[in-house]
Amino acid sequence: MSKIYDWFEERLEIQAIADDITSKYVPPHVNIFYCLGGITLTCFLVQVATGFAMTFYYRPTVTEAFASVQYIMTEAKFGWLIRSVHRWSASMMVLMMILHVFRVYLTGGFKKPRELTWVTGVVLAVLTASFGVTGYSLPRDQIGYWAVKIVTGVPEAIPVIGSTFVELLRGSASVGQSTLTRFYSLHTFVLPLLTAVFMLMHFPMIRKQGISGPL
Repeated sequence: MSKIYDWFEERLEIQAIADDITSKYVPPHVNIFYCLGGITLTCFLVQVATGFAMTFYYRPTVTEAFASVQYIMTEAKFGWLIRSVHRWSASMMVLMMILHVFRVYLTGGFKKPRELTWVTGVVLAVLTASFGVTGYSLPRDQIGYWAVKIVTGVPEAIPVIGSTFVELLRGSASVGQSTLTRFYSLHTFVLPLLTAVFMLMHFPMIRKQGISGPL
C-alpha cells in the first residue's frame, strides 16, 4: 500500500496539497456567518444528488409530469423523502445565498482585490434564482404553471424585442410542452454545469486571496 502511495506522491505531491489545505490560516474574526457560502455549496450538492435520483422517475411532458411527481411522492421507494429533501434544500440554498451576499457586502468582501470573487458570486446568485424559477415549473401543477406564465411574460413589456424574447423563453407563444422541455433542460443540465464552472472559479479565488477582514 505504501508503494502505491509513494508512486502517486512522487508524481502529484499529495502531501504538499494536503498540507496546504489543512494548514491554511483562519483569521480570528471569522465566525459562523462566514460559513454561509459553504452551507450554500452543501445545499447545492444535496440538490444535485436528490435531483439526479428523481430523473429516474420524472417525465418532462405536459401530460405526464404531474403524474410522475405523484408517483415519486406516493409509490417510488423513499421518493417522498428524496423530493422533500430536494425542496427543503432548495429553500435553504436560496436563503443561505441571500444571507451570504449580505454578509460579504457588509464586511466589504467585494472591495479590491476581491472584485472578481464578488462578480462570480453575483453570477452564482443569479444562477441560484434561475434554479428556483425553472424548478418551480417542473411539477406542472397550477402554481408552477401560472408562476412560469407570469415570469416569462414580464419581458413582453420591453419595446420592440419583448414579444420575441418571450417566445424565445417559452419556445412558443404560450406556455406549453416547449416551455417545459426548455426549463427541464436548463434545470437539469445547463444551470448545474454553469454553476459548477463558476464555483470552480469562485472558490480558488477565495483560497488565493483569503477571507476579508472584519467590519
